[in-house]
Amino acid sequence: MRKVLNKEVKMAVMQKLKDRGVSIAAIADIVYQMQKPYAPNLQLEACVESVLAVLKKREIQHAILVGIELDILAEKNMLSEPLLSLVKSDEGLFGCDETLALGSVFGYGSIAVTTFGHLDKLKIGIIKQLDTTKNGPVNTFIDDLVASIAAAASGRIAHRLRDEEEEDDEVENLDAYL
Repeated sequence: MRKVLNKEVKMAVMQKLKDRGVSIAAIADIVYQMQKPYAPNLQLEACVESVLAVLKKREIQHAILVGIELDILAEKNMLSEPLLSLVKSDEGLFGCDETLALGSVFGYGSIAVTTFGHLDKLKIGIIKQLDTTKNGPVNTFIDDLVASIAAAASGRIAHRLRDEEEEDDEVENLDAYL
């Protein structure tokens, strides 16, 4: 039963992202832009893989489902006031959208946290498109959630690259003793 539910949740997350106009490729492109300066050999496929790995985490899945649902409910005027106005206007001091998204990033280290702040400020790629849509769907939560996915995937790649470098250094040091 639990395995079926986990699969259903993951499929629901993927469908909700797609329904809101967010593709895995668009998120991976942000990851690529964030990590390419530090990893010249980075391939876009690694970024896609990292995004998909991040999307397997339950905490991220749940945050996405909650955030998108709040955006949808606001579109349908199904939230009570003053919450409805706060969400629909993406009130700058609301902060709950960033808080929900940021909570999902903490498991990926300080690189992910600082990358989230950077993406929240600069609004790169699909994040900018979502943030600047004013007469369409409500995207108060989804833009920050996409930033959190990209930030977590960036942190994941950065840590993996560092681990690979450290392993290479260990092998070189061991060779000196052989």
